Amino acid sequence: MPHPKEKTATDSYQLGSHTFHSRLIIGSGKYASFEQNLECAEASGAEMVTVALRRVDFDAPKGQGLLDFIKPDRFQILPNTAGCFSADEAVTTARLGRELLDTELVKLEVIGDKRTLFPDVPATLEAAKVLLDDGFTVLPYITDDPVACQRLAAMGCAAVMPLAAPIGSGMGIRNPANLRIIMETVEVPVIVDAGVGTASDAAVAMELGATAVLMNTGIAHAKEPVWMARAMRLAVEAGRIAYTAGRMSPRLYAEASSPTAGLAHL
Repeated sequence: MPHPKEKTATDSYQLGSHTFHSRLIIGSGKYASFEQNLECAEASGAEMVTVALRRVDFDAPKGQGLLDFIKPDRFQILPNTAGCFSADEAVTTARLGRELLDTELVKLEVIGDKRTLFPDVPATLEAAKVLLDDGFTVLPYITDDPVACQRLAAMGCAAVMPLAAPIGSGMGIRNPANLRIIMETVEVPVIVDAGVGTASDAAVAMELGATAVLMNTGIAHAKEPVWMARAMRLAVEAGRIAYTAGRMSPRLYAEASSPTAGLAHL
């Protein structure tokens, strides 16, 4: 029985009008099969799964499409605009997703460079304004740039989603200082997105104070994806509890584990 005052990994957070308890969000690409995607979603404990609108076959025969496995009545579907290279493309794709999936949530991605898949910051700001004016709950994928994140939050985005490292790289948290600044200077949830490769990366993101972590390749490309999904779940929970517990301050010199006051002199 946990202590009544214990802070847990399942305390809730808000994205617009939606409440979530799981702080792990997973993707729906790169898996060997839809069945494996579902197994990983279940093992991860995720409540929300992001879906690339431009890569989903909505006309697939019944029982053979992604949404027959990752069902909207079981998971909150987060449509994303992956593959869009302009603000206009992203806005059109987001509107299509709202019609097809009946949700105002959108993970906004406007890519600026095909090699690195880094976001186009000015185009992301442009698209976010249009979508916000259109009633969307906007979650923008963005660089780990505190100023860009502050502007998106000030515009009314429900969260910001700074990258940890390039999409699919698995390099982990490359710039913890910037992420900390973002978390300290925006008043909306910060969801670390892209680059998480293993459980320790997820734990670090949460220990820095992230609201949640979104990942896809780190699970889908593991040798045992379902095991990795489970590991990520535990890492996110541990990182959240460690953050709320409050870590000790690092010291330059040693300090004895046992108190020395009152020791008898031999």
